[in-house]
Amino acid sequence: MTPNIKTKLTHRVKICLWIMIAGLALSGITAFPIETELGLLVQSTKGTHGLLYNWLNTVYSAVKYTNQTYPYLSYGTDWLAFAHIMLAVLFIGPLKDPLKNNWVVEFGMIAAIAIFPLAFIAGEIRGIPVFWRLIDCSFGVVALTVLLPCYRMIKKIELLNEILYS
Repeated sequence: MTPNIKTKLTHRVKICLWIMIAGLALSGITAFPIETELGLLVQSTKGTHGLLYNWLNTVYSAVKYTNQTYPYLSYGTDWLAFAHIMLAVLFIGPLKDPLKNNWVVEFGMIAAIAIFPLAFIAGEIRGIPVFWRLIDCSFGVVALTVLLPCYRMIKKIELLNEILYS
């Protein structure tokens, strides 16, 4: 009975880790064509003329102007994309051995929590609207929703190992 529970928990941990890997990789990959994506978002919200449209249009105009005038500044976004992809790679460790590499999951939870002060402090300093800072914080909420159960399942697997092998 206990080995079956361990197998199920391990499978669920791997699902959580694949979700994190996919989310981080997708976040990274989509940061490269940011001007194109913003253009599409502005076009898709064009008829709304609300707060979201105005913000997206402002950001798109700034990115477009910056890319035309100072294209090297987008290199910073390229590094952001690269960092997301490398963080996705980091989660391969616990995918291979969740018990040995549980520190990566702990790191991910710390990073998810750290999103909140960054969004509210740096967002205030940079003039980011509150509604957008809340959207940024949602990434931390989603990550915690995935990583906290993952962490708990890994701890259960550790406990089962102690029971089975002691």
